[in-house]
Amino acid sequence: MNINRIRRTLYKISRLLGDVNAVKRGKVGKRMGRRVVGRATGKAIRKMFK
Repeated sequence: MNINRIRRTLYKISRLLGDVNAVKRGKVGKRMGRRVVGRATGKAIRKMFK
């Protein structure tokens, strides 16, 4: 098992735990909004430096 696979798995687990925590606190909408904005920002920055 290489370091990339371990890292990817850890990130997936942490994202899942964040989703569970958001459900418990009732902050799912805010989390979803931030995730959408983050992805859009990442795509825009990627296009600028391509």
